[in-house]
Amino acid sequence: MYPFIRMIKALWQTRNMEPIGFDETHVSRHRCWPWDIDMWMELNNGRTLTLLDLGRIPLAKRAGLIDALKTNRWGLTMAGVSVRYRRRVRTFEAFTMKSRAVCWDERFFYLEQCMVKDDGEVANHALYRAAVTDKSGIVTPARVAAAMGRDEVSPPMPDWVAKWIEADASRPWPPMQG
Repeated sequence: MYPFIRMIKALWQTRNMEPIGFDETHVSRHRCWPWDIDMWMELNNGRTLTLLDLGRIPLAKRAGLIDALKTNRWGLTMAGVSVRYRRRVRTFEAFTMKSRAVCWDERFFYLEQCMVKDDGEVANHALYRAAVTDKSGIVTPARVAAAMGRDEVSPPMPDWVAKWIEADASRPWPPMQG
């Protein structure tokens, strides 16, 4: 089930925080609960993706994206993700989540997030491709940035993000046709 109560809590905790730039880092604290684990008593990989919402949505709120979405009747969708899992997050273990927008191109925003354990070890790192949509399709990030009152020019795209985009574009679509 989606963690609605945790999302409400995350948004409540950020309600009075200072606004931040979309490319600035939103930091939040979380805990791995028994309903987040798999049979190995650690944070389930699919649940990790769900919990990352608890960083992205408050980031979007603090950066002004949520207000722009409401004002313009736009939607927000994820269009891809790549995750590196490196350290286990065990039941009841607390962690810090860091979330920020890295850059954008003509169609998508690229967001990075990580979960950092209290010992400083990075448990996982995700790169998301996100799109803002309206009834006609994808809204350009430049138009979204302008609606947010932000610079319409993206920060420089890091090489590792560009290579991920290139690699993802080379994957066959539709998949598994053989």
